[in-house]
Amino acid sequence: MAISGTDYTDAMARVPSPVSVVTTRDASGRRWGFTSSSFCSLSKSPPLVLVCLDRSASTHEAFVSASHFMVNLLAHDQADVARTFATSGVDRFAAGDMVACELGLPGLSDAAVRLACSMRQVLGGGDHSILVGHVEEAHLDDARPLTYWNRNFTHVAAPRSAVGSG
Repeated sequence: MAISGTDYTDAMARVPSPVSVVTTRDASGRRWGFTSSSFCSLSKSPPLVLVCLDRSASTHEAFVSASHFMVNLLAHDQADVARTFATSGVDRFAAGDMVACELGLPGLSDAAVRLACSMRQVLGGGDHSILVGHVEEAHLDDARPLTYWNRNFTHVAAPRSAVGSG
């Protein structure tokens, strides 16, 4: 018996995932971006990551034809950025918080992690495309990452300091 779409969606909502805004520039220089909770490491050697993008998204064509893209792993206090880049019909770059970063790609200077990738491959995955990126440059910050769990933004708790025993 096949799982219903509702049961599948409810189950996946309970899987914590990192929140990232993925950005690119098209051939004319126009910036594109979307919020993704489908992002993960694929390979260490070579360094590959993947992000998934709905085939019906307004950004789809720009990304599947892009030579490079940037994964901005959001910091714990950037839920507003995630909401903006998940909203259709708005200028997602209007806030001015995206600046030219690694490889000249639009990025958040205060993202927890930025990964500048060359497009390695675009694969089919049901109603989504799987963008496989070869990580060319990385920027790391000390900020705790934003996560998405049970249809809410949350964040990873700060590690507890080791308590010494006497």
